[in-house]
Amino acid sequence: MNYDLILRSHRTFTPDGERPADVGIRDGVIATVAGFQALAGNDAIDLGDCALLPGLVDTHVHVNEPGRTQWEGFDSATRAAAAGGVTTIVDMPLNSIPPTVDVQALHVKRAAAVEQCFVDVGFWGGAVPGNARQLPALHQQGVFGFKAFLVDSGVPEFPPLDPAGLEEALGAVDALFVLHAEDPSLVTAAHGEHFTDFVASRPPRAERRAVAAVIDAAQRTGARVHILHLAAADALPLIAAARREGVRITAETCPHYLTLDASQVPDGATQFKCCPPIRDKSHQDALWQALADGVIDCVVSDHSPCPPELKAGDFGTAWGGIASVQLGLPLIWTAAAQRGHGLADVVRWMAGNTADLVGLPRKGRIAEGADADLVAFDPDAEFTVDATRLLHRHHVSPYDGRHLRGVVRDTWLRGRLAGVEPIGRLIRPGGGA
Repeated sequence: MNYDLILRSHRTFTPDGERPADVGIRDGVIATVAGFQALAGNDAIDLGDCALLPGLVDTHVHVNEPGRTQWEGFDSATRAAAAGGVTTIVDMPLNSIPPTVDVQALHVKRAAAVEQCFVDVGFWGGAVPGNARQLPALHQQGVFGFKAFLVDSGVPEFPPLDPAGLEEALGAVDALFVLHAEDPSLVTAAHGEHFTDFVASRPPRAERRAVAAVIDAAQRTGARVHILHLAAADALPLIAAARREGVRITAETCPHYLTLDASQVPDGATQFKCCPPIRDKSHQDALWQALADGVIDCVVSDHSPCPPELKAGDFGTAWGGIASVQLGLPLIWTAAAQRGHGLADVVRWMAGNTADLVGLPRKGRIAEGADADLVAFDPDAEFTVDATRLLHRHHVSPYDGRHLRGVVRDTWLRGRLAGVEPIGRLIRPGGGA
């Protein structure tokens, strides 16, 4: 049997575990996963002990185009994704202008993305006050679900939902709702250069109370909900209990919450500002345990870049967001290995579970019939982050100078090297264009 490409590794990560294997690719699809050196062909690449992983699926990326392309864009964001082993992203409905809150705005965003994407790109819709009746049509047009804020989003064109608005949205369409869960009554205005003051302005109980409100609304409506970028350990028992009671709830966290410690953030270092804030090691330890226990399902970047001038000032005025779509895999692998987790765990959290979250059965796995989205990852190589070499638009990073383990050697999208040409597709749930 002829193959367009054969990738061979002693460490191939399939849904059944790690094993030596050959992966035969034809027409952009994995045609077979066979024993090591079982396949023959002229276009065979032997990766040796370099691990072969499925391409990561990052379901939380802010591309910001159109409207704020001085912050980021499809070209730069997807180049960075490909360099980081991410082969599929799902773009958030803000901070682009217009936000993706109706069908026309979705058409505008798709038109902006055409022929710019180096990886596959899907889109979230947005749920904001007054647009509940538009959600079914937007869902029918192929968004993966709906993002909503329960607290101020930071941009005026994407206001938050109050409790009544949240319940109205959840009842408007049978779709996945992904929620920024902080209670606005417990969030205070931040100011000054002290990171501890910023963290105190958004306390863990703000996350806990908002997660409780989401669970209550999901119980009343039967909706499927997902908690975005969880930082507070206080909310974990609520999520675990809700699942036991049959609530359709999942949760994610991010590399910054799993690898950065609030006690180590220097005063004035606004490159560390994000919302919810980075918390202390006790929260970080609890998040890792929740990943191990399956209470948290996914690790995603929440890639949210901005121009350097928007990080100027203090913790009250600086933009809250961290750009890490290119670094997520080595960040998580470095920390996971130190805590005794294996590379298969990282693959599950960042590829398989994220693909399952958004209904992409042909992504995030090395299996026959799946898209040939693959990553050659050297788990033992080490490097030091140089922010000036990152491919997202602006070289602002809290990870600059950080020493990491694990290097992406190559990324393939449907069997073709990613990052060379804009071969990415605009996809819908199920994986179709």
